Amino acid sequence: MSATGAKNTPFSMIGGDVTISGNISASVDLHVDGVVEGDISCAALVQGADSRIIGHVTAQSARLAGLVDGSITAEELVVERSARITGDVRYERITIEAGSRIDGHFAHKDNGPAAELKLIANEGA
Repeated sequence: MSATGAKNTPFSMIGGDVTISGNISASVDLHVDGVVEGDISCAALVQGADSRIIGHVTAQSARLAGLVDGSITAEELVVERSARITGDVRYERITIEAGSRIDGHFAHKDNGPAAELKLIANEGA
């Protein structure tokens, strides 16, 4: 099963004990639990809560749960409550869970009025 949940779709994984210094370009989905010091470009990115990315992220879809220090460009972006992002965010569709922290500017990829921004409230908390 891939990082995005589709069966038989190839993906690559960077484990929690791995640090990569340099840019990553992948035509498949990427799951990051470790540390990446460089830019990431991939089809879909899933970031674990304990991971760190210091660099720019470009992906068709991204689910971020850890630390990102750099800009993000994604068609579909999900920012989980444990995420800490410092950098500008360009998106087509975005979901932000309550409790996450983002320090940067938001811009819809088309800069049009049809931007979709969804904030998830922390119910029962």
